Amino acid sequence: MDSPTSDDVASVNGMPMLGLGTWENEDEEECAESVREALDMGYRHIDTAQAYGNEESVGEGIERAGVDRDEIFLATKVWIENLAPEDVVESTEESLEKLGVEYVDLLYIHWPAGEYDPEGTFDALSTLVADGLVENVGVSNFEPDQLDEAREASSVPIFANQVECHPLLPQETLRAYADEHDLPLVAYSPLARGKVFDVPQLEEIAEKHDASAAQVSLAWLREKGITAIPKATGEEHIRDNWESLSLELDAEDVETIDGISTEERQVDPSFAPW
Repeated sequence: MDSPTSDDVASVNGMPMLGLGTWENEDEEECAESVREALDMGYRHIDTAQAYGNEESVGEGIERAGVDRDEIFLATKVWIENLAPEDVVESTEESLEKLGVEYVDLLYIHWPAGEYDPEGTFDALSTLVADGLVENVGVSNFEPDQLDEAREASSVPIFANQVECHPLLPQETLRAYADEHDLPLVAYSPLARGKVFDVPQLEEIAEKHDASAAQVSLAWLREKGITAIPKATGEEHIRDNWESLSLELDAEDVETIDGISTEERQVDPSFAPW
C-alpha cells in the first residue's frame, strides 16, 4: 500500500486534520529535524507555542523543508503571562520573528488564565488579524463557560478549541458544544502521552487491523471529526502517526473505543478551568 500524501488529509476550514505537535520537543536540532521530516513526509499542519520554547527551531525546520510557506498551516499560542493586550501584540510579533514567518495561520490563547481578560485579550487578537499578522484566532483548554464568554467578547470568529482529547478522555461535553456551535476541536496529547499503548481494547483493534494503538487512536479521533496533533520526534513515530491516515475503523471498532470506561486526564495544571 502506498503511503498517504498531503492530499489524503481531510481539512476543516483549511486546517489539515492531522498535524505535528511539538510540545516538549526542546532539543534545537531534534525539533528542527522533526519538523523538516514531517513536512517532507506530507504533513502540512505544524503546532507550537510560546511556552514550548522551540519556535525558533520550528522555524528552522520549516526553512529546511522543501515546502512553500503558503502550503503550511502553522499555529502557535500566546502564553498566560502575555495575555494583557499590549503583551499579546508584542509577544506575537516576537513569535513571528522566531518562526521566521510574516504571519501564522492560527494563534491560540493557550489557557484562560494568568493575564487573560476576554475583552482586552480578544481586542488585541482582532488587531493582529486586521494587521495581517494572524489569519485566525483560537482558544485552548477552554470549557463551555469560557467558550461562551469568549464568543461574546471576540469580534472575530473563534476558529478552534485545542484541548486534550483521546480514547481515555473523550471530551463528550466539548464535542457536543463543538457540534452545536460549529467550533472545531483540535486534540493535543491524542495518544494520552503513551497511555493508549496500555489499553487492551486499543491493542486488540490494532492487532485486528495490523496497525498500532497510536494509529487506532488517531483514526478514532478522525472518525469523531477531531483534528489531531500528536507529538513525535523520531522518523519512526512521525511516520507511524502519518500512516494512521490509511486506517479505517469499522462501526464495531468505534463502539468498542466509545465503551472504554477508564478516564485519565494527562494535563492538569493548578490554573486549569475545570
